[in-house]
Amino acid sequence: MTLLAQTCSAQAAALDAHAIAALLPQVPGWRVADGKLTRSFTFKNYYDTMAFVNALAWISHHQDHHPELTVTYKECAVRYNTHSAGGALSDNDFICAARADALFEQRGGA
Repeated sequence: MTLLAQTCSAQAAALDAHAIAALLPQVPGWRVADGKLTRSFTFKNYYDTMAFVNALAWISHHQDHHPELTVTYKECAVRYNTHSAGGALSDNDFICAARADALFEQRGGA
């Protein structure tokens, strides 16, 4: 089952290094840094950046899985980890990363 076809689970377990390595190719452009799944998205202008941020907030609310965001004029850095899994990475992080990618592609990217 693809990541986009899955939904986040309230009881997501921490993934081991092998599982993380297996999932990373499914979310190109994402990397693990400081224990978080991370990617920056670049936009044409502030309006496009904020439209992405607001749409991602809607997705996050419905998945009940919320990223850390750093927002600037033309960029949004997104970082996921799972607090209920002790701050480790879980399937939820990869599911939401795939949804963020789909949103970015739908909006036409930068």
